[in-house]
Amino acid sequence: MAFGTSIFRRASPATNKSSKSFPTRQLFILALCRLCEPIAFMSIFPYIYYMVKSFDITDDERQIAFYAGIVTSAFAMAEFMASLFWGRLSDSIGRKPVLLTGIFGTGISMLMFGFAPNLPMALLARALGGILNGNIGVLSTVVAEVVTNKEHQPRAFSIMPFVWSVGSMIGAAIGGSLAEPVKNYPNTFHKGSIFDKFPYLLPNLVCTACVAVSFIFGILFLEETHEEKKDRKDVGLTLGNWFLGLFSSKAQITQDQEEGKLMLPFEDEKKSFDSVESSPSLLQGDALSPALPVSRKRYAIREMLTPQIRLIIMSYGVLAFHTISFEQLLPILFSMPKSDIPAHLPFKFLGGLELTTKTIGMILAVQGGLQVIAQLVVFPLIVARLGPLRTFRLVIFSYPVLYCLVPYLTLAPGFIQHIGIGIILVWKVTGQALSYPSSNIMLVNHTPSKNVLGTLNGFVASAASLARTLGPVFAGMVQAAGLKAGISGLSWWTCAVVAVIGAVISLGQESEPVQQESIIDDDESERLLGDGLYRESSDIAPLPSSHTNQQSIEDVPGTKQPLLADI
Repeated sequence: MAFGTSIFRRASPATNKSSKSFPTRQLFILALCRLCEPIAFMSIFPYIYYMVKSFDITDDERQIAFYAGIVTSAFAMAEFMASLFWGRLSDSIGRKPVLLTGIFGTGISMLMFGFAPNLPMALLARALGGILNGNIGVLSTVVAEVVTNKEHQPRAFSIMPFVWSVGSMIGAAIGGSLAEPVKNYPNTFHKGSIFDKFPYLLPNLVCTACVAVSFIFGILFLEETHEEKKDRKDVGLTLGNWFLGLFSSKAQITQDQEEGKLMLPFEDEKKSFDSVESSPSLLQGDALSPALPVSRKRYAIREMLTPQIRLIIMSYGVLAFHTISFEQLLPILFSMPKSDIPAHLPFKFLGGLELTTKTIGMILAVQGGLQVIAQLVVFPLIVARLGPLRTFRLVIFSYPVLYCLVPYLTLAPGFIQHIGIGIILVWKVTGQALSYPSSNIMLVNHTPSKNVLGTLNGFVASAASLARTLGPVFAGMVQAAGLKAGISGLSWWTCAVVAVIGAVISLGQESEPVQQESIIDDDESERLLGDGLYRESSDIAPLPSSHTNQQSIEDVPGTKQPLLADI
């Protein structure tokens, strides 16, 4: 138990003065809160084709694929309409309330989806989850606020995709193994039971339980990172600290705790975090040292959306469009029956792989495992060598080739087909592991101020959500048209064209970030903080006026002059 509670503990002040450690504590808690979403989201993919088919809307396989795309898109469409609102709200009320609302909304959505008896109810459940969930942009904002050392960015920004990979693996396994329990486990689940009436309820109940665990962890242990909201009273956090205190040794219990106060030794506000990065305020030393300056300038939308920010948002949206289409099309390709119609190469052929829900779930679970490896091992090595922009371009230019090859998988003989599935999965997960965090790093590096990170990530989330709304619907429509024309690869080749557009957009992006007001390298912050961040003005020679940025530094009444003119 000592090991478990130590993860949540802050280090001693003595340790922090020289510490440049990775902000493990904050990111660990954030990862626990994040884990439930990919579990819930990915759990539907192994069975969505069969679920839509069970609604008896149509017997036409082309229409089933189209309606499956509509269900997948309902969440993203609602999220698109709400993401900017949640991003801006997080700038106003803080990150934690918005994150908890998103987790709660995910739980309600999964319950409704499991009980959905028809297509309209399934659509409503997915839409409700999207409306209440604004966590995509807010999560990226929290990571950026916690991690200020650029050397830590590749590792830090790979954590959330890593968590998504783990959650995807778990979610796919849950959806594939627990869907239709009466059919798959007749000795345990009997006909006439609630699981017979709602054959897709069981995986959604399990996912809801995972969501509930994440929600509880968020209430008890998630800390606010918003610069202006982090000092407010948090009853949930206090209760969580008290709970951890029950497992602390007596030597670690402070006098205040013995007198009945809900406080742990590491809860004194004057004590510091694991590292400079993990303290949202970057406080070090005594009370005369205010936080590193964050401009309180109110940015207009046009000031936030610099040309580079616009390109990042556009490329992120295009990436989301074709990758979510990939996520939609691949399980359908696995589910569709094989075709007896002779192929007329190179383009005219039909058919799928006709795999079961269990097999599809296993494949998607393996996909999640591969992405874990790609996220932990491949991404940090590649981005450290090439940088985020070149890493992003490397992946973006490879996607069109991948999409052109996938539909020919159905024509391969059995053994070659299995090898092809493995190659496609490795290619797919490596691309996602490299592209999304690279784009996130570029956004942070080009953001003009930390105070607008929530809003900008809201724009990114909105663009991604819009793309994820249109992608499956568009792919479903093109797929239906392609199947009617006897060209099952039409939807894949259309995705290749979209991926080419994204590659062209990436050519206009730049690797050098703008000068920022609040996101500071650890080396620089430690230099400024080493002997005391604030010194008397008379102790230093005046800097040239050309090096001074008065707009980004606010004078704090009653404090000494900060040496941050070049930041």
